[in-house]
Amino acid sequence: MSFKDNFSKQASLYARYRPVYPQALYDFLLQQVSNKTTVWDCATGNGQVAKILAQYFEQVIATDASKAQIDHAVQLPNIEYHVATAEDSGLANNSVDFITVGQAAHWFRLSRFYEEVQRVAKPGAMLAIWGYGLGYFETKVGNAARLNQMIQHFYTQVVGPFWDEERKHLDKAYETITFPYEQIPAPDFKMHLEWSLQDLVGYLKTWSSVQKYLVQHNRNPVDLLVPELSDAWGETSKMRTITWDVYLKFAKVKG
Repeated sequence: MSFKDNFSKQASLYARYRPVYPQALYDFLLQQVSNKTTVWDCATGNGQVAKILAQYFEQVIATDASKAQIDHAVQLPNIEYHVATAEDSGLANNSVDFITVGQAAHWFRLSRFYEEVQRVAKPGAMLAIWGYGLGYFETKVGNAARLNQMIQHFYTQVVGPFWDEERKHLDKAYETITFPYEQIPAPDFKMHLEWSLQDLVGYLKTWSSVQKYLVQHNRNPVDLLVPELSDAWGETSKMRTITWDVYLKFAKVKG
């Protein structure tokens, strides 16, 4: 089955600069999962979620449709990687206790994915899908409002036309994502990272819209933004806290 491959070209950047999910998110999810034998981390990317789950589950099966992403994934003895789509995982029937999808469900053919979930899930299995939108700096910090305005303008106006339609699900906090299960109430989660200007620039270059702009215009739009960012940032070695809101959907998928 074909898929939108928006991340293979920048797989090494993705592995280095993608934000890290908060431990509080994992703690909440893991409290609800009673059987920790096998977990399927779907659309694992570089194994960012898989390596955390490996601390708690006997076996982690991590799949991604991009071989380039898998090639950059974290290797651990109890993580088994496979190149496979979300809709055709290759997993055995009734084989997993927990299914996770971080920052990827908006790309799926969701009706087919949920059929696959029902096929591979054991009785009592849980599903968690989550994503995050545009990062922001707390406005009480010097020049934060200016930095936020620059990033917002870049996101909507400069590379805005190059975002896929599916990106709108994140802009709407995953409220528009189809989720055919009764959701388990969850607290709000946020990611907070201390980043340098180099970290921010590296992260912006992982955006799929940036890569599409680069292909069409033969220049990276982030490089055009850097002088303005640098002026607002101050000392390039200065660290700033960037925040992302996390949008979670969590449920039992098979009674």
